[in-house]
Amino acid sequence: MPLDADAVGRGCHLDTTSATHLCGAELNRFKTIASEDGPLTVGCTQQATLFRDVAGEIGRTTPLQFANIRETAGWSSEAKHAGPKMAALLAAAAEPVPPTPSVELQSGGIILICGRDETAVEAANLVKDHLDVTVLIEPPASIAPPGRTEFPVAKGKVRGAKGHLGAFEITVDDFAEAAPSSREVLTFGPSRNNARSNCDIVLDLTGGAALFSAADLRDGYLRADPANPAAVLQAVLKARDLVGTFEKPRYINFEARLCAHSRSHRTGCTRCLDLCPAGAISAAGDHVAINANICAGCGQCAAACPTGAASYGLPPEDALMRRLRSMLMAFREAGGERAVVLLHDEAHGLPLIDALARFGDGLPANVLPFAVNEITQVGLEAIIAAFAYGTSAMRFLLRAKPRHDVAGLSRTIAVADPILVGLNFGADRIATIETDDPDDLLDALRTIPPLTPTPRPASFHPLGKKRDVLRFALSELHRSAPAPADVIALPGGAPFGAVEIDVDNCTLCLSCVSACPTSALRDDPERPVLRFIEDACVQCGLCQATCPEKVITLSPRIDFGASRAPARVLKEEEPFCCIRCNKPFGVKSSIERVVAKLEGKHWMYKASPERLDVIKMCEDCRVNFVAEQGFETYGAAPLVRTTDDYLREREAQRPLGDSGE
Repeated sequence: MPLDADAVGRGCHLDTTSATHLCGAELNRFKTIASEDGPLTVGCTQQATLFRDVAGEIGRTTPLQFANIRETAGWSSEAKHAGPKMAALLAAAAEPVPPTPSVELQSGGIILICGRDETAVEAANLVKDHLDVTVLIEPPASIAPPGRTEFPVAKGKVRGAKGHLGAFEITVDDFAEAAPSSREVLTFGPSRNNARSNCDIVLDLTGGAALFSAADLRDGYLRADPANPAAVLQAVLKARDLVGTFEKPRYINFEARLCAHSRSHRTGCTRCLDLCPAGAISAAGDHVAINANICAGCGQCAAACPTGAASYGLPPEDALMRRLRSMLMAFREAGGERAVVLLHDEAHGLPLIDALARFGDGLPANVLPFAVNEITQVGLEAIIAAFAYGTSAMRFLLRAKPRHDVAGLSRTIAVADPILVGLNFGADRIATIETDDPDDLLDALRTIPPLTPTPRPASFHPLGKKRDVLRFALSELHRSAPAPADVIALPGGAPFGAVEIDVDNCTLCLSCVSACPTSALRDDPERPVLRFIEDACVQCGLCQATCPEKVITLSPRIDFGASRAPARVLKEEEPFCCIRCNKPFGVKSSIERVVAKLEGKHWMYKASPERLDVIKMCEDCRVNFVAEQGFETYGAAPLVRTTDDYLREREAQRPLGDSGE
């Protein structure tokens, strides 16, 4: 492959020279370079093990970084133009990525094999020497009895399942243990419902519906078609290895104080609950709880979270943004034009790109592959920042049949697209490519029109929380847009917007202020007023759910002037002043409305109209006035009732002519 050292030097701001065989004939040259214990990126992933071993032998302590510039850039029909792309890939790889915290799963090797026929028993025989086996056969469980009892066989139908590797809890109906006296057909004792089983591993060979949503993502749950012997054997071999201590990344970092899920038993934001395919998220009072043992790392909760309470950790979002920034800036500075960012995962995307490079024309020179752990982890802030940094288009490479629902990514694109259109960047900037065929991938990339990137690309550093980065990226994109609009309507569920109220029916009770988790709605301690700061609103809906008069509506939109705008007054009224001390204590219209409804109509005020003055007083004067006047709160009736009172009432209610016998 051709190497454009000058382009790499311009993009990475380094004096560069090229080599042809660092892993072989020029290995001593690599040793010389690696002996200087500074940041070092190697443009080869195939021989990464060799380079690490050699670096260890010469005493290097700083870890090496690796970038694949061969399959992704050099092996291409457009290789002679791939110098800027190589610079971009090397610059992105050089960005440090902090280690990801992990969680531990413990498995003692207790396995429950669920089946419908002898296939389950045969699978049990394959793992009985490695695992503690129990077999559960679905009714009617007509199977031949085993000649020797080497593991329990029972009858039952799984009604429910929860848990993860090392901690499954299975609920079984029609459960019965096998009778040892079975002859021709295995017979069972008396059955019962709601039986419980705890195990470390579940092997599902029933061929029916999966026990878990997004079953492929549940650690410790293996499933195979019983009619496919190869699939059954593969599942058995996987199960046999699931004994011991296992580490998995803690994919999501969560700050409960930022969560806008609920307040005072009123539900607001449910974005993460609606999107999680693994069932790892549950409501927990005013916030949600994320079970790290069940979480499979799709990242849709973090991408959708409007407040940043949930953030992705593999890698952290700020590290991902730094890589994206370095890649696009290096590409531009090396002379690259019309960059297309191709987001892909390693499990699916890398093999397609590799096949395209080895057996086809390779990726176009302007297509920058950007690997992430999960495509669905990419949030709105990364998309907006990429266009602010100068990309002309983005494509998300998905499987033809995704392993889990990708509704979160679809919603993110649905929010980003009208923003780009509203800023006059045009349509077709963002799309998905759903294929398992490398040729189809290349065709889709070649059909992308030559879109013009932003004429004044940004170079800001992605500092701060996710929402802070998103705000800044939006302002930079607005600054560099061809013909920007100041206000753009967005679809429901967008993390930006306004709150509108029915002014005539709002009583200024300010329940919405106490419920707002971001202080977008505010009051004034001096007078009855409701203010709104649009830049702080995340459209969680808590104000709408809390309002007793139901006068609040949400208006999803992006107002590019909101960050600089002062608080907007939604409603303001005159205060009502106490008729004794003249201290303002309530809303004038509300006090007058209450007085109008009670005057001459309520029994408490008919006999004593002066009681209405109590409503017109502040809390201190009200107490003093009641004490001065000696008002009885509940009228003239005595507070304590006696037996004589009940007898008199009974006598009065007795029908005429009734002797009482």
